Amino acid sequence: MDKYVCTICGHVYDPERGEPRLDLAPGKDFAELPGDWQCPVCFAEKDKFVKAG
Repeated sequence: MDKYVCTICGHVYDPERGEPRLDLAPGKDFAELPGDWQCPVCFAEKDKFVKAG
C-alpha cells in the first residue's frame, strides 16, 4: 500500500499506520477512504493528496 502526501500541508497518510486522529485503523488503503475524507491537519480534500515517492 502506498503512502500519500497532502500538497497543502505535507501531512503523510500511511496506510500501515492508519490515522489515529480520525480513529482510522491501520490497513486501509488510500483508495478505500471515502470521497469526502479530509486531511486531519489542514482539512484539504482527498484530491489534494499525491502518491509519495
